[in-house]
Amino acid sequence: MCELLVGLPDVNIKGVGDWPRWLRIEITTRAERADCPGCGGGVWHYDDVDVELVDLGCFGRRTRLVWSKSRWRCPNPNCEVVTFVETNDRIAVELAGITDRAGRWATSQVGHHGRAVSEVAADLGCDWHTVMNAVNHHGRRLIDDPNRIGNTIAVGLDEVLFCREGPFKHRLWSTQVVDVARGQLLDVVPGRSAAGTCKWFAEQPVEWMARIRWATLDLSGPYRSVFDTMLPHTTQIADPFHFVKLANFVLDEVRRRVQNETLGHRGLKSDPLYRSRKLMTLTHERLDDEANAKLAGLLEAGDPKSEVRNAWHA
Repeated sequence: MCELLVGLPDVNIKGVGDWPRWLRIEITTRAERADCPGCGGGVWHYDDVDVELVDLGCFGRRTRLVWSKSRWRCPNPNCEVVTFVETNDRIAVELAGITDRAGRWATSQVGHHGRAVSEVAADLGCDWHTVMNAVNHHGRRLIDDPNRIGNTIAVGLDEVLFCREGPFKHRLWSTQVVDVARGQLLDVVPGRSAAGTCKWFAEQPVEWMARIRWATLDLSGPYRSVFDTMLPHTTQIADPFHFVKLANFVLDEVRRRVQNETLGHRGLKSDPLYRSRKLMTLTHERLDDEANAKLAGLLEAGDPKSEVRNAWHA
């Protein structure tokens, strides 16, 4: 029954201990006597080494799996291998500190469900590095899977502040490559230059790139250069957020210029154009009668040549 609950291949349960912080399960393997990895000859049993591994919880308790590994000694005096310890990747990867199944579960919690590494580590009762090492080990094989991305017809690029490094909080940027049609993050490229992103596209299959029909960007020069170079057959589409942001920026520039030309100073809270800046972030069809009348009066008082009005309508 204990072996079924543990669910590991070819193991014997030596004992179960109820410790204050966790449940302790001791196991040995039923593996056959190994051959020497150096000379391939027979070996002698030298001693046993207990390795404690973080495991999935059992009966609502945090669990530690203690694997009593056999240490073997090669009797051949000419062999470079003196002693070695048995391994079994189905139980745990060497020097991982966590069982294989617990590492896969942690990877799923962090990668698929979006949980923080520290939160998963708290559930298992271990430190942050143990979980992060497991996520790196199992997650890297998922990232390198050629079938991970799948078919993509619309791809997008955007920059993200990745972290702040060093005592002066130097900003490190990254480029996010996104499948816009499915809303799926495809990869993260260091930096926000065109060279790194072009290299990423160059490493992708030609058939995959040929199926892409649309490319979205935030109106930046480097990303436009990436699409012109690597995906010249696609239709480039400006990201709506950055497009509206740029339009509002130009409108503010016109408003400030007219403000200085008419009154000779920057906007004050009593100036008509300064009071109209919030209303001009809305389109005409979204203003009700009261707001439309208020904006018309402010523009009439502060925009004698209708320059701000024309920029707003544009």
